[in-house]
Amino acid sequence: MDKKKILKRKQHQLQVEAELHRLPNQQPKSKSVRVSSKSATTATNPYSSHSGPTPQECLSLRDTLLALHGFPPEFAKYRKRQHVDDNHHHAATIPPETVLDGLVRTVLSQNTTESNSQKAFDSLKSSFPTWEHVLGADSKELENAIRCGGLAPTKASCIKNMLRCLLEKRGKLCLEYLRDLSIDEVKAELSLFKGIGPKTVACVLMFNLQLDDFPVDTHIFEIAKTIGWVPAAADRNKTYLHLNERIPNELKFDLNCLMYTHGKLCRKCTSKKGNKQREKCDDNNSCPLLNYCKEPV
Repeated sequence: MDKKKILKRKQHQLQVEAELHRLPNQQPKSKSVRVSSKSATTATNPYSSHSGPTPQECLSLRDTLLALHGFPPEFAKYRKRQHVDDNHHHAATIPPETVLDGLVRTVLSQNTTESNSQKAFDSLKSSFPTWEHVLGADSKELENAIRCGGLAPTKASCIKNMLRCLLEKRGKLCLEYLRDLSIDEVKAELSLFKGIGPKTVACVLMFNLQLDDFPVDTHIFEIAKTIGWVPAAADRNKTYLHLNERIPNELKFDLNCLMYTHGKLCRKCTSKKGNKQREKCDDNNSCPLLNYCKEPV
């Protein structure tokens, strides 16, 4: 017999014997189920190869905006409990906003000013004693109550649909059970409600549930592109994923509130024109955030 054939047969026999002696709990490695760390990172962060922001850049920007604007007073009541625990009596006398109130408040804030959304929320609460009354009300009544906030038919439909689904799912109009869930579980729960998008969910996570999330609205999205924290061609949803991966949890709340506030007040950091509100950065014709840009704006 040819020596090559004999050698090939012996090699085959050795392979068979090795398979027969393999321990029961030892399985051959399968290439199809191996996932590299690089591919796993890419799945959660669409801009994983983008260099910024670093933790130090996040801290520096937070400190710069804090020195420029101070902490926005309208967000002070939402700061994490560790910020108010030094005054236990004061913290105890201010009950936290319910999750359901926070969700509806966020829905009413869409595509309008803070002043108008607050008026719409106050009108809603004064017109209907309970959320059960809101659900049972005629759609036109609800629209009239929130009309000052704009897009009344759309927002009224969203609120009623959400309340209806919540009652069917949980048997009562309450979202406090979300406080015991993880971020991913909260996202899964709220995504069941028609009209509740990622930004609304992120706002509830950060403000009402005190969880580490970083909502990306138009102001923050424009600033992130302006200072090079995301690629120029980035979209808002991918920016949300990228910034949540890169920004340290302990900086997310303050940095988010400060970037949002700065975006409203500084025309140089966003693409919006004609903003009559002016701040220190506009008064001296130089915005400190522009120092963060990788390219001149």
